[in-house]
Amino acid sequence: MNDHIHDYIESLLAPREGLLAEMERYAAEYGVPIMEPVGMDTLLSMLKLQRPERLLEIGTAIGYSALRMTEAVPGLHVTTLERDEERLQKANDYIGRSTIGDRIHVLAGDALELAEKAAEDGPFDAIFIDAAKGQYRRFFELYEPLLKQGGVIYSDNVLFKGYAAGRSAPTKRLEKMVQKITTYNEWLMTHPGYDTTIVPAGDGIAISLKRGGEK
Repeated sequence: MNDHIHDYIESLLAPREGLLAEMERYAAEYGVPIMEPVGMDTLLSMLKLQRPERLLEIGTAIGYSALRMTEAVPGLHVTTLERDEERLQKANDYIGRSTIGDRIHVLAGDALELAEKAAEDGPFDAIFIDAAKGQYRRFFELYEPLLKQGGVIYSDNVLFKGYAAGRSAPTKRLEKMVQKITTYNEWLMTHPGYDTTIVPAGDGIAISLKRGGEK
């Protein structure tokens, strides 16, 4: 999305208050990646339309997205996975201080090792992938069996600051990451079991609808 248009849309969004504003300040100060406001607003709109009852989030960080999603969708229960101990502590603190923390179940550990545990909270109506970018395909393949027919998988950061669309990456490390993201996007768009579209909001969100009937 053009920066001017992005900034205009962001200027129209209501500022967050209270706990969410505190979380945004913490994320900015300590370099914790949370969704950009426009991307977050887009995701929440999609979830309000879908109205899932159970959602699996891969990548809790400090719990910002989990709280935003749970707050936006009445009755939604979120199971969220995180391996970083410091971020887990902050997430548990913030979730514990919220009024909706009883609808969020945080699982500690590597997402590549938690499928069996996460399955106890499933099946899920939606899955949100927002963790290690180089592992997106593995996350997708590992957890999509837990998704109901007609469910949706949302993948964040699929445009990766515009690098996935051809913008030149400044370092070799970023070039490798971009290659993994673009390979994931190409694989996802041709997946026989899903209908996928990429929305250029925030850092890019892939929306993948599972074929096969009603959820």
